[in-house]
Amino acid sequence: MVNLLTILTGVVCLLLMLVVLIQNPKGGGIDSTFGGGQANQMLGASRSTDVIEKVTWGLAIALFTLCILTALAVSSVGAGASLDANF
Repeated sequence: MVNLLTILTGVVCLLLMLVVLIQNPKGGGIDSTFGGGQANQMLGASRSTDVIEKVTWGLAIALFTLCILTALAVSSVGAGASLDANF
């Protein structure tokens, strides 16, 4: 269970980094470096900004939740182990 949560946390971290790198630093939608010109034309600059912002917030909330769940899972696994098993 802990391994699955750790892998999910890593995937969410990578996706969050990608989404943050895609954003335009001046708040104008998707950065043109990553093909944002076409996305801004299809969706409009304000709509693409809203979509990217919602994805960023969703991934940040998912990362926060996964970190808390992983900490709870690790502490419950650690509480079940006895001290005699380590010696």
